[in-house]
Amino acid sequence: MEERQENGFLILSEKEAAEVEEKLPPEEEMQDLAEFFKVFGDATRLKILLALLCREMCVYDIAALLGMTQSAISHQLRILKQMDLVKNRREGKTIFYAPADAHIVSILRTGLDHIEE
Repeated sequence: MEERQENGFLILSEKEAAEVEEKLPPEEEMQDLAEFFKVFGDATRLKILLALLCREMCVYDIAALLGMTQSAISHQLRILKQMDLVKNRREGKTIFYAPADAHIVSILRTGLDHIEE
């Protein structure tokens, strides 16, 4: 394969570029992925998710733990639920929240491992 360089950088051939483009997800999936990661860009939502890694909790417990209002926590939980990052279960009048699945736990733990290196 012929190697091309421009300003000291390697330049992909048309065939190589086509192979990379073929492996990229469709634009709609790229937008969904960007929205997914955007949710992790808020410190309050991260605190909630990391607290839920320890145990499932209700809004009252999360609010007390983070020193925030129940309303503020409910708002953030609504966003996390819309993005399928948390699940809930009802016990009487109380709703308990937990990470939605093992993928979310893995993403959070991988992120923590990365920044703690």
